[in-house]
Amino acid sequence: AFWYTTEIGDYNGDVFGSSDRWNGLGLFFDSFDNDNKHNNPYIMAVLNDGTKKFDHQNDGTTQLLSGCLRDFRNKPFPTRARIEYYNNVLTVLFHNGMTNNNQDYEMCLRAEGVHLPKYGYFGLSAATGGLADDHDVFHFLTTSLHPAGQDPQQPSDEADRLSKEYLEYQKKLEQQKEEYRRDHPDKAPKEELEDWFESDNQRELRQIWQAQSGMTEVIRDLSRKMDEVIGRQERTLGLLSVGGHQGGAPPAGGAAMQPAAVLSRQEVEAILQNNNYIAQTTKEVRSIIAEISSRSDTILQNQARQPTAQIQGSGYEVQGLMNEMRESMNNVKQGLAQIGHTLNTKDGATGCPTGNCLGLTTFLVITVVQLSVVFAYSLFR
Repeated sequence: AFWYTTEIGDYNGDVFGSSDRWNGLGLFFDSFDNDNKHNNPYIMAVLNDGTKKFDHQNDGTTQLLSGCLRDFRNKPFPTRARIEYYNNVLTVLFHNGMTNNNQDYEMCLRAEGVHLPKYGYFGLSAATGGLADDHDVFHFLTTSLHPAGQDPQQPSDEADRLSKEYLEYQKKLEQQKEEYRRDHPDKAPKEELEDWFESDNQRELRQIWQAQSGMTEVIRDLSRKMDEVIGRQERTLGLLSVGGHQGGAPPAGGAAMQPAAVLSRQEVEAILQNNNYIAQTTKEVRSIIAEISSRSDTILQNQARQPTAQIQGSGYEVQGLMNEMRESMNNVKQGLAQIGHTLNTKDGATGCPTGNCLGLTTFLVITVVQLSVVFAYSLFR
């Protein structure tokens, strides 16, 4: 956490290792998701007048001035944050640590109408819970901002003295290098050859670095242009909303039109949740309508096929019965023909031996009548 407060904070405080209820600005780099909303790591600015207690349960979202979602952990190069406060405007620029270009910053937040104490203390602090995390501070530089066209203040006598000492130190260092080269002539060529030639790994890394730097430049230009387009759209929407509230009439007295209020983070999250809920409800309604339609089609098809199926079943049953009767008649005819042929060809048998035998015609008539009765019974059953 970065602090600018009127008083020095405690070393074992409750808010990122410093005191709660501070008076001034706190810029927090929060890497742990306390509210389980998957919105971390997050950088946020929180103002306090010394009376407010920090909201740990909601990660300070109910108190933040502004912020941005940026990943500042485990980067190949050190991450940087540039905090500017000029004419009551707070601006925070962030370097994501993907390149070693010191000027590769992107906008994180900008807030107007911020009033900070005139005198205060700068500070850095950190705190962790059960999951340990390590963050090292390499540089902490402070400078003064001046209006455009105005030269900064002239360096003081102390700055001149330090500059002279630095130049003298550089001269002594160069002299020591020359003496070392004279005393060790056998080591000088080896060191120079190592500096002259580039190894394969260095060449490959340099090519990769150049390609990534070019891609980063293009992406940064696109991001800047996109920010400009979004800013123009927001200004246009603000003017349209103000004009709609005023009935399209221009402001009296030639006063400038005030832009519409910017949505807060909570309002944006509520809108996104409502949109997701509406989309989910629409999908459920579509699935229910599709299921009802499929069931209706099935019922209509069954009703349309039901009479035809019954007729086809009855016709198939009668046709099978006719085939069975035809086969039975053929079997009876074949049996009678075989019996008649046997009786006619038997030796010494010219008539009925007993005198009361059933004739062929009578047998056929009885068989036909019996089959007709069976057929009629099966047809009208």
